[in-house]
Amino acid sequence: MRTSKYAIRQLVEKALDIKKLTPEIENEINCELTQMGYISDVDYEALELLMAEMDAGRVQLVPSLGY
Repeated sequence: MRTSKYAIRQLVEKALDIKKLTPEIENEINCELTQMGYISDVDYEALELLMAEMDAGRVQLVPSLGY
């Protein structure tokens, strides 16, 4: 697991970079939320951006990155 202060934001940035939300990224986000027990303003804003990008069709929910 990540130990950075804004791990969720970093995971969201990864999803935005590849334009995909994979189950692996989603699971890491959920693990961070569970481990921290709260969400920072920075991470919350990142998740809002991710949801907006998904709603706009610029980020796709995919089953995995497997080839």
